[in-house]
Amino acid sequence: MLNANATSAANFRRTLLQLLLLVAAPWAMVPAAADTHVPNTAFQSGETLQYDLYYNWKFVWVKAGSASMSISSTTYQGRPAFRTRLLTRGSSQADKFFVLRDTLTSVVTAEDMLPRTYSKTDMEGDSYRQRHVWFSYPSESGSHARQQYINPKGAVSWKEEGSEETIYDMLSIMLQARSFDATGFQKGHKIEFTMTDGSGMSKQTLIYRGKKDLKMKNGDATYRCLVLSFVEYENGKEKEVVTFYVTDDLNHIPVRLDMYLRIGAAKAYLVGAKGVRNPMAAKLK
Repeated sequence: MLNANATSAANFRRTLLQLLLLVAAPWAMVPAAADTHVPNTAFQSGETLQYDLYYNWKFVWVKAGSASMSISSTTYQGRPAFRTRLLTRGSSQADKFFVLRDTLTSVVTAEDMLPRTYSKTDMEGDSYRQRHVWFSYPSESGSHARQQYINPKGAVSWKEEGSEETIYDMLSIMLQARSFDATGFQKGHKIEFTMTDGSGMSKQTLIYRGKKDLKMKNGDATYRCLVLSFVEYENGKEKEVVTFYVTDDLNHIPVRLDMYLRIGAAKAYLVGAKGVRNPMAAKLK
């Protein structure tokens, strides 16, 4: 099914990598400044979420990989904390073209949900990369990120950056966001925050699109969802990159992600959820 030339294979590889990472992208309801820390009401130690990932290859939906996200209790400098880990891998079919394995780990303190450490290791083919971030808070209104990048040849580079706002990584923004209340949001509400992937800070934007009852891939479940768009801007024009469907209950679990690309489309579906803290009130059947 996947007989393709080198260019098509490279596009497929890039698309799969983006989709695997976007399972952990910031998807939930964040206030405009994304800098209000609220008590955790959404998750607990022992939660595990599992996803199947699909790519539209020449009008055929092909299973491209899987992802598993888990949360466990730990300590950080003697304080109670949560460790979140995301494991991703390509399918056996995708492995015929390239091997893709990613591990992302984030630690946040349980009391204030502030990011403390973040790491990402990824293997693409025979290339291996590492990213590490150590977060600190030199003042009440500021944060600092010490970032390390190790390239496939083993060369190490460092970057030090600060912000008046909290700096998040891909996983810590998700944990913080899951406890926010979006009751007062109106369609079109824009959400902005500062994030690092380990090689530099950037500003990100989400747009709230409203609510929708979403039927899952096999029709075996329907969820009441909050809908958000991750967007980019080209020449001042808004471009839809990913649409997130998040359960409209206290858990705020992403059940589907739709990714729009120049070379096709990709989707991620929730296929398993264990150890969830609150009742799945958004599940309609």
